[in-house]
Amino acid sequence: MGKAIEINDSNFEQFVNSDKPVLVDFWAEWCGPCKMIGPVVEELAGEYEGKAIVGKLNVDENPTMTAKFGVRSIPTLLVFKNGQVVDKQVGAVPKSVLAQKLTAQMA
Repeated sequence: MGKAIEINDSNFEQFVNSDKPVLVDFWAEWCGPCKMIGPVVEELAGEYEGKAIVGKLNVDENPTMTAKFGVRSIPTLLVFKNGQVVDKQVGAVPKSVLAQKLTAQMA
């Protein structure tokens, strides 16, 4: 079963510069809504294994990428394609919403 990748400031570019869609969950330990969406992100990692990359970035430990993408509210989930942000979701949402965003980038 796939698991969300721990993404950080140093490996960020390596993961998002993929021809597969990449979902990055910007989160923090102290964030209640982040805890709600965390298991959903892990499920998506398993379901999209081989088709998309799903990762999590702790905003407290990785200020560079957090600032680069202007993340002020968490959870913020960004979808990348070929290194570019193509979709964004701020706040906890149902799994179906995130799945739809990933699937849209596979076409």
